[in-house]
Amino acid sequence: MTTPIAPLLQRIEIESAPHPTAAVIWLHGLGASGDDFAAIVPELNLRGCQPIRFVFPHAPTMPVSINNGYVMPAWYDIKNVDLVRQEDAAGIHASALAIEALIAAEVARGIRPENIVLAGFSQGCAMALHAGLRHSARLGGIMALSGYLPLATTVAAERSPANAQTPIFMAHGTADPVVLLARAEASRQALLALGYAVQWHTYPMPHSVHPQEVMDISQFLQTVLGVAQG
Repeated sequence: MTTPIAPLLQRIEIESAPHPTAAVIWLHGLGASGDDFAAIVPELNLRGCQPIRFVFPHAPTMPVSINNGYVMPAWYDIKNVDLVRQEDAAGIHASALAIEALIAAEVARGIRPENIVLAGFSQGCAMALHAGLRHSARLGGIMALSGYLPLATTVAAERSPANAQTPIFMAHGTADPVVLLARAEASRQALLALGYAVQWHTYPMPHSVHPQEVMDISQFLQTVLGVAQG
């Protein structure tokens, strides 16, 4: 991928300890903001992890077709309820550049790419998968929460071999009315077919976060950002 030229998004940063050597870039869902998941950091059990800088960027605002053109924070436009017809490829690519810029900023601050996790919820999940699978350097992991794989037909051609073995944590609610479980399961199967290491979790919840999910996220971060990774 070419050198990112996108300006850095406005963001919230929280450090788990001084002098971070790892980073988690966490992307919010449609209509939300970086504040949406900032409150989860104190709930995470990060014992055994390197000091982590959590970065919660704010998506740009744009009209969203599925919401009657209402202007709201969004990573890309959504035109259909099924999410995958008439996908906004241009919007997805533009947000991918913004995410690349965030990754580059962390690397410039001394964080190695293999100590960076891309995370996202819903539309943010879609962007974490899209950008993470195409990133040119090995990342520490991808956390895909209550979302799906966008532009799935282009992954095989565009993916980076650097992240062929990157662990992917996928989590979804069995009663999700926004991103249906079947859509997430189809994404999981597409990733497995391409050889990715997917850790699949479901929880009895709608389009939200479950307490057990928080515990499982903690375990994933301890695994991929443990002290030994530094």
